[in-house]
Amino acid sequence: MDSVSLSTSAGISGRNGVLDGRPDPYVNTLAKESGRGASTFGMTESSTQRSSSVPRVLGLLGNQTTRHHYRRGSHDEIFYKDRTFLIEVDGVIKNLLQQEDTDHDIQITIDDNGPKSFHLDNLDSDGTRHVQIRGTYMLANLLQELFLARNSELRFLMLNAGQLSEDPVSRLNRLIKESFWNNLTRNIDESGIELAAQDTKTVEAPPRIYIPHGAPEQFAYYSRLAQERPSMHLDVQWLPEGEISAHFIKDLNHKPGLLALEMEVLSQGSSAEQKRPKGLKGLPFIVPGGRFNELYYWDASFCAFSMLESHPHIVKSIIRHFIFEIKHYGKVLNANRSYYLGRSQPPFLTDLALRTYQVTRQEHDARDLLMLAILAARKEYLSVWMAEPRYDRSSGLSRYRPIGLGLPPECEPLHFSLVLQPYVEKYQMTLEQLTEAYNKGDIHEPDLDEFCLHDRACRESGHDTSNRLQHVAADLATVDLNCLLYRYEADIAYTIRTIFKDHLEVPKDFCAPGDKAGQVESSGMWDRRARRRKALMDKFMWNQDKGLYFDYNTATKQQRGFETVTCLWTLWCGVASPQQAALLVERGLPKFECAGGLSSGTEESRGANSASNFQKQWDYPYGWAPHQILAWDGLKKYGYHEEAERLIYRWLHMVTRVFADHNGTVVEKYNVTEYHSPHNVNAEYGNQGLYFKGVPQEG
Repeated sequence: MDSVSLSTSAGISGRNGVLDGRPDPYVNTLAKESGRGASTFGMTESSTQRSSSVPRVLGLLGNQTTRHHYRRGSHDEIFYKDRTFLIEVDGVIKNLLQQEDTDHDIQITIDDNGPKSFHLDNLDSDGTRHVQIRGTYMLANLLQELFLARNSELRFLMLNAGQLSEDPVSRLNRLIKESFWNNLTRNIDESGIELAAQDTKTVEAPPRIYIPHGAPEQFAYYSRLAQERPSMHLDVQWLPEGEISAHFIKDLNHKPGLLALEMEVLSQGSSAEQKRPKGLKGLPFIVPGGRFNELYYWDASFCAFSMLESHPHIVKSIIRHFIFEIKHYGKVLNANRSYYLGRSQPPFLTDLALRTYQVTRQEHDARDLLMLAILAARKEYLSVWMAEPRYDRSSGLSRYRPIGLGLPPECEPLHFSLVLQPYVEKYQMTLEQLTEAYNKGDIHEPDLDEFCLHDRACRESGHDTSNRLQHVAADLATVDLNCLLYRYEADIAYTIRTIFKDHLEVPKDFCAPGDKAGQVESSGMWDRRARRRKALMDKFMWNQDKGLYFDYNTATKQQRGFETVTCLWTLWCGVASPQQAALLVERGLPKFECAGGLSSGTEESRGANSASNFQKQWDYPYGWAPHQILAWDGLKKYGYHEEAERLIYRWLHMVTRVFADHNGTVVEKYNVTEYHSPHNVNAEYGNQGLYFKGVPQEG
């Protein structure tokens, strides 16, 4: 997500140069203003006068590591930055990799031990016009430009040398807006269904799409498409009317498929209309990484927050998809695959809708889209999050507790091997045989049922996986979920009162159980819901002695005690009082702040890693962008601007340094305690964004 554009000049005052008892390089390097002669980004102070201190600041960490690396910068790019070269693509790629890619991963990084200097000739100069490209950053940029040319099937590349020394913050910002978002965009119509139907998480199956009964025009569209393109082997299926059961979802697992999303009707008389059955076009959406081809709830929400300025049309489409899902599937789904029909994810619809309205309010349909989004969010709130099994009547709080049976089919084959091993031995079966027998219901094991219940809830939380939620997720009224619902209550109240003049009529399509079509919503009832939730969170989740909010276990009737950075979401949603906020900043923030930003939890709560307690990706020492962004917004909301700017700087410095030092790498999560290679994550499936050849195209 485009976090770099949020701040490129955040201050770092307020620290004393010590972090958790250790020298803090993200502060001390600024105080010393010393280091190698060449900066991270191919420019030294002696070579040019800088207009901003940020690139210089971002390049001063090298002297904090004990490991020596060859020079990463370039002393002399100022003399040739305006030159243009004609390059033979394949030949230069071969020579460049042979010389500089010493670890043979088809990338040029600070881990390579080549000479860090490459002689680049201009093809039309008979060897008389050339330049030395020096330093990791510029060499990696050269490699990336060459691979982009190769991917476009170009034999020769006209390259301006200034492209290689582009400021890394500007380059990353540009790539996010002009390349990464576009390459992560999908749509489900004749132009995109073959890609979207590919599911890397399940066994190979023919492309299949399920259509809800309320969208007959889509069934006709896809049926006609299947007839006109038989080589695609598209299987078009109806979903049954009425409520979807856990047994039905399990029965679909042997023939998984996409779930239809919103489409729009093409304008009458357009030439494109004649080429598409029934004149329908799939609306675009964003996927969270190259291995995914479906629309995820909270992943797409955070991408959308960052795309509003550059791609508002995609953000509006994402909102329309969410509305479509609530209308036809009863909830915004974890993702639009058949095996996710019983599962949602953290709800962000009201915040996304209001942000979008503020940016697009001059557009003719802005108010109508906001109204539909608020009506859909209201239905989602009442029929999903405030209804059993997710709603806990005893505490009045809500939990992640989706319906389902069996093991999640989207997981890697060996993901549950440790859990299943005792049953493999008990029944004298192979792992594959045991999995099949359990999923069919031939084996009944209550303890395994309980494990799967909590595993599904962990996945619905978006924090899959974490020791915080392991074996207990379905019983937890989590801080984060109840913060999100408090935000729903406050947002809906605000919108009804200020935009719809305290009068919002509920149509039949958006009625929750017990509603009457045409009933009128006022802001007062939503204000009362918000006040009630704050009182319940204060009663069950707030710990005055520790100055933290904790998840509440609805089974044991006790606070969980696991320290989680989501306690800072209480600042973002506004549920914390000023006194609670002060304690959170004083006692809570230092527990999670690390060199590269906020960790998901604390090392103490995670416990020591072992064969039975393996490292989870949502635990310490890993940090994720959503936790950073919500903490920044929350701290600024309560007036803690210095703390917010310090955290912004830490995160953006780390992200930009990895980008500059490691061939343009941008990943989904970082080890925020690691200074040299925070992108190298040894947990579960590794890290998205690492495994590319030559050039990253998705971030």
